[in-house]
Amino acid sequence: MADEFAEHTYGAWRAQKSWKSPLFITRAEGVNFYDYSGKRYLDFSSQLMCTNLGYGNKAIADAISKQSKILPYVHPGFSCDARIKAVRALLEIMPLDRFFFSTSGTEANEAAVRILRQYKSPAYKIISRYRSYHGATSASISLTGDPRRWCAELARTTIPGVIFSPDPYCYRCPFGMEYPSCGLECARYLDYMMKEEGNVAAIFVEPVVGTNGIITPPKEYYPMLREICDENGVLLVADEVMSGWHRTGKWFAMDNWRVKPDMLTTAKGCTGAYAPAGITATSKEIKDHFEDSFFCHGHTFAMHPLVLAAIPPAIEEYKKLIAGGLPGRVSKYIGKRLHELYDEHPSIGEVRGLGHFWAVEIVKNRKTKKPFNVKADEYTKPLMTGKIAKEALKRGLYIHAWYDHFTVAPPLIITEKEADEGINTFSDVLKIADQEVEG
Repeated sequence: MADEFAEHTYGAWRAQKSWKSPLFITRAEGVNFYDYSGKRYLDFSSQLMCTNLGYGNKAIADAISKQSKILPYVHPGFSCDARIKAVRALLEIMPLDRFFFSTSGTEANEAAVRILRQYKSPAYKIISRYRSYHGATSASISLTGDPRRWCAELARTTIPGVIFSPDPYCYRCPFGMEYPSCGLECARYLDYMMKEEGNVAAIFVEPVVGTNGIITPPKEYYPMLREICDENGVLLVADEVMSGWHRTGKWFAMDNWRVKPDMLTTAKGCTGAYAPAGITATSKEIKDHFEDSFFCHGHTFAMHPLVLAAIPPAIEEYKKLIAGGLPGRVSKYIGKRLHELYDEHPSIGEVRGLGHFWAVEIVKNRKTKKPFNVKADEYTKPLMTGKIAKEALKRGLYIHAWYDHFTVAPPLIITEKEADEGINTFSDVLKIADQEVEG
């Protein structure tokens, strides 16, 4: 069945010769999913960092089912109970209070670009960062720093006006400096870019970088960036598609630094991945601009009732889970165990993260930080991370791998015992890299 499916579909982000026999999944429960043979896999990365509440959540499933029987779809130009309840629930926890609803993080960022360029016209340039991923459609892939943008550029489907900046990546500082003596040069350089470029409308940031390394900046970074944006009249847009929904221990990662963005995009965890939702949130000032100016954006499935029906129960589930204390306790335990792996495995260059959002970056030489693979290898060479992740899957552990690191981001419902299972298996397969370290 898996072969038949692959024969008639495109596998995303890959040469199609590798899309032959995708793993056939039949069901999921808690923090585990199962294949056709009944084999269990521990989900150690929440699939694509989205199944934050795990599998089998009755409250969310029941809300979607109930809505499907009452009103499965209605024109975006109408209101309905599901839409009103979703807005009310979001107002309780969101730092911004004007929303556009779509069906993915990609679409949320696409909408943000459309909105901010209309609002800030004639300013139109957008600063993004090299270690970033913002989506797959024209505007969102143009904001993306990782190799997936290169493919879109070759296809001539990117948009103009996007420029890239250095990351707050202390392990591999682009300025060759060290924190804190660096004085946050990575933030100060953004002020230089804004002043020298001119016509900068906004800067897009993942508050904690997702796929591209779980880069967690120094505590002064975002307060400083907020001041720089204000001084230059530039909008600060926070892409919280991965980092939101208590992934970092707060509703939104920006809450860790008490910084309020001008726009916020999110998706994935807002429904626990039980339905495909995207949210673009803005300040009242931005929405007020469109009282007389035409709002030039929309979707057939914008504000879809089945999707929005999942948001209020998901928010309530997060509240109960956090109040119970499990995520706060286990996140500290995961961090402790991952740092222990650093001492055990010479192939680990750095462990970084917070909450349930961690990266384990592997290197061929810890002293020189020489990597096993670099960005350009992603679609052209076999990856050490891919080799390790494949072996982990054989042993019943799913862990997301990128070209130089692994993303440890299990569902927030994971227990210490389950975390131990995942980390122990991960430790075993890291020996593959250990065997090839230099020095």
